[in-house]
Amino acid sequence: MIGQTLGHYQILEKIGAGGMGEVYRAQDLHLRRDVAIKVLPAGVLADDHARKRFRKEAEALSKLNHPNIQTVHDFSTEDGIDFLVTEYVPGVTLSERLVAKGLPLKEVLSFGQQMAEGLAAAHEQGIVHRDVKPSNLRITPDGRLKILDFGVAKLGCDTLATQTLTETQCIVGTPLYMAPEQMLGESADVRSDIYSAGLVLRAMVTGKAPGPRVPFDFAGTPPRLQQVIEKCLEREPENRYQSARELVVDLRQLVMPPTAPKVSRRRKARVMAAAVGVVLATAVLIGMNVGGVQQRLSRRFQVVAKPRHIESLAVLPLRNLSRDPDQEYFADAMTEAVIANLAKIKAMKVISRTSVMPYKNSKKSMREIARELHADAVIEGSVMRSSDRVRITVELIDAGSDQHLWVESYDRDLKNILTLQGEVAQAIAQQVRAVITPQERVRLAKGRPMDPEVYELYLKGRHIMERGGLEDVQKAIDYFQSGLAKDPDNPLFYTGLADAYIDKMMDVHESPVEATAKARAAAAKALELDDSLAEAHTSLGTIKLSYDWDWAGAEHELRRAMELNPSYPLAYVMYGQYLTMIGRQADALPYFDRAHRLDPLFDESYRGEGYSCFMAHKYDEAIVQYRKALELEPDAITYFGLVLARAENGDSKTAIAEAEKATKLNASPLLLTSLASAYARAGRRADATRVLRHLEEIWKRQRTAPAWHNVNSPYVCPYEVAGVYAQLGDKDLALEWLDKAYRNRSCLYWLRQDPRFDSIRSDARFQELLAKINFPQ
Repeated sequence: MIGQTLGHYQILEKIGAGGMGEVYRAQDLHLRRDVAIKVLPAGVLADDHARKRFRKEAEALSKLNHPNIQTVHDFSTEDGIDFLVTEYVPGVTLSERLVAKGLPLKEVLSFGQQMAEGLAAAHEQGIVHRDVKPSNLRITPDGRLKILDFGVAKLGCDTLATQTLTETQCIVGTPLYMAPEQMLGESADVRSDIYSAGLVLRAMVTGKAPGPRVPFDFAGTPPRLQQVIEKCLEREPENRYQSARELVVDLRQLVMPPTAPKVSRRRKARVMAAAVGVVLATAVLIGMNVGGVQQRLSRRFQVVAKPRHIESLAVLPLRNLSRDPDQEYFADAMTEAVIANLAKIKAMKVISRTSVMPYKNSKKSMREIARELHADAVIEGSVMRSSDRVRITVELIDAGSDQHLWVESYDRDLKNILTLQGEVAQAIAQQVRAVITPQERVRLAKGRPMDPEVYELYLKGRHIMERGGLEDVQKAIDYFQSGLAKDPDNPLFYTGLADAYIDKMMDVHESPVEATAKARAAAAKALELDDSLAEAHTSLGTIKLSYDWDWAGAEHELRRAMELNPSYPLAYVMYGQYLTMIGRQADALPYFDRAHRLDPLFDESYRGEGYSCFMAHKYDEAIVQYRKALELEPDAITYFGLVLARAENGDSKTAIAEAEKATKLNASPLLLTSLASAYARAGRRADATRVLRHLEEIWKRQRTAPAWHNVNSPYVCPYEVAGVYAQLGDKDLALEWLDKAYRNRSCLYWLRQDPRFDSIRSDARFQELLAKINFPQ
């Protein structure tokens, strides 16, 4: 084929051949670069099934982008010939480098680490090599190792299987470098590659290919490296490294100190004498404290000796290694669980879920991510679920130095997942040297066995509720109720239900009377079953705040939530709103700030501060916070707040434009009341009245419709209607609708501070209503 052209690739020379075809160096005529082309053999070209499998493998391999993996550029067909186009890697194979002698220790560690890095990157994409051996590892002239031929061995197996009897009779790989399970024809996974990598490491150390009669000669090998290799070569897969990432970390830690130069006895004596002299002189200086040397030395050695302190930690989204996109929610849920458990430790600042999830599949470097999240260290890892088993691998990385500090894998039965989550959190806390109190240790250790199917209902409910739409919240409620039907004493489902009903109430999706009754029952039951749930205390505190107007009770519950989970941003947001409602807005601001720092991408914290500033008549500041929230999540309730702030700030033109635009996309009663407010502040009384009439019609239909009809129908909040009438100067109508709000327990918690009611604040009826709500003095 030399001189021929396949597609836009001109064949230059043959550089290899094997059972899976011939390999050529070619030139890409479009980009003027050298590439490698593997042409499939006749046996494969005659088998449509094999050709389809090869294309599928090529598509998967093209997603791999790592400096230690040969890049796949293209897969194409020309005149009935299928060919794979890859990066051309100059240099020699590792097998050519070995030539019956071992490599220097420095090269063993360098090449071993690069091999493990490449395997880790592939495994994290769900791709197993199945034929790791020295001839598939190429060393470039600048010392970089590249792994070649990913997936090709499996394709060869598939082809052989179709040409003989069955696929299960085909053994994948090269026998000398196969894991025991591969030799038996069993399925290979990432641990099979790790076994083969161990044999490659041993070959680099000994210079000998593996074989049944080849003794293990580790003479002169550091004991720790020998232990690493032996762990790779455990016969049972569960006794090996459970991920290539673990192998990477152990190889990184094998940094060899430089060999000290030989020193003659006489020179040793002189050096020792000089050292003694320096020590004595230094002792005299320190004793006399000449020039403040004590303080200077003290400061200097404190800095040198003090290890980097990790105060803030970000847990990046765990990768789904199950190769099943439907299991993505499971990996996300495990990320959230690790964060939630770590957040229970008071000595740690843990970045919340909302802020880390946007970095899922991010191409940014670890340092960039850590800098944006203000984190000292980062946790990354993976989740693999298989039937009723789950394996979680987590790795701790120092954000400043990008140094991998620790890695561990946990393989458990799914029914013990709650205990596993606490175990992982404790292990991470131990690595960052966070102090765990006895009470926190007990809370982390909690976790009763749970049926995997039941737990799956909980995870799906939480996952879908994160979307925040009314339909999503209702679906989440259905999942939680299905879970309770199977496990009626599970507190997790009750916390989920409480949060879902509160979402419906706070976003004005449902009557507060109906939503709060359901939320209260769920939160109370959750705390009856487990009093350590910060989420349930936050839910109960929100109910006491927004519906009961039990100010002391709300403060107690929210403080308890912050104590149980110091990194739970919603508790800080609700406490900041509580302080604003009772007239202590200046005291509220640090709590919003804490929520921002815990979760920089949590839109509710910015919206909460926006409401706080609005109620304090700080409209410019409110607008800034609302805009931050909208950048993160453009939802109706934030648009509502922004329109009100612009209208009260005198920018009626912009307020009307934004409200009209928003109501065209979402004509919810909440947004309609903001439009009416904007009209009222602009003096467009007729337009404001038209919108109010429409809202009153919806209100009347709600009052007369059967209860079942109201579940998903839009709810008109009478408090917001009252605010528009107050802005129009209709004192009697404003107070009439405030009375409706009182009887429906709707939003009156803002009444003491709300600037929309300034015009009627001196009215005796208004003051009487304030007294009923019993705001603290």
